[in-house]
Amino acid sequence: MLVEPEVRVEVGIIGGSGLYDPGVVEEAREVKVYTPYGEPSDYIVVGRMGDRKVAFLPRHGRGHRIPPHRINYRANIWALRSLGARWVVSVSAVGSLREDYRPGDFVVPDQFIDMTKRREYSFFDGPRVAHISMADPFCNDLRERIIGAAGRLGIRIHGRGTYICIEGPRFSTRAESRVWRDIFKADIIGMTLVPEVSLACEAQLCYATIAMVTDYDVWAEHPVTAEEVARTMAENVDKAKRLLYELVPRLPEKPVREKCSCCESLKTAVL
Repeated sequence: MLVEPEVRVEVGIIGGSGLYDPGVVEEAREVKVYTPYGEPSDYIVVGRMGDRKVAFLPRHGRGHRIPPHRINYRANIWALRSLGARWVVSVSAVGSLREDYRPGDFVVPDQFIDMTKRREYSFFDGPRVAHISMADPFCNDLRERIIGAAGRLGIRIHGRGTYICIEGPRFSTRAESRVWRDIFKADIIGMTLVPEVSLACEAQLCYATIAMVTDYDVWAEHPVTAEEVARTMAENVDKAKRLLYELVPRLPEKPVREKCSCCESLKTAVL
């Protein structure tokens, strides 16, 4: 169906690997959003979580049919912004690059390293040019709220971490994994953060990621089976749903500008 003019939301939720179920949204209905950048990953489910109006979008499409290097990140972010979202909570599965970030743990990253290669990174392709500051790429206000919600639920969560984003869809070699860990000093590894995070900043959205650790990356001598990953993933998704239910209804209608500059990122960026 076409987007109706009265469809407006406050919070966007981007579901990653394992979190495709729009059942996290109450009073759900599907809308199709057309963007200047093509189609988003799927129909967007709009509804409520408590008193907050939300939009849920599965990043890979339902059924995990879109690989990370083929996701239309610009269409996804544009669609959420066009529906009125000011907060965006991203959920993604990651591998761990350190012993104490264990499978089953959650991480709220505060930095990232970009090792992707062939993606569409900006809404500003000319003639209008913008150079967005990414010194602090995530919304600290939203990060703190996620960490607080996890604490109230007793979910083991790490409040900082550097996420290295690789192109995919293949995983790292052992040599690469050791470089990410030992030379780059990254903490977790995934394939979908970039350019989602920078596009959210260009769209002046308050964005943060809930990274769910499924296994250790191949630097570690921790042989892992598909069964173990599937079990950890299922447990993580259940915790992620509980965390969203705890977090989203408590978000204010609008971001607190004094705590975050995301919503004013273009003030000094546009030439």
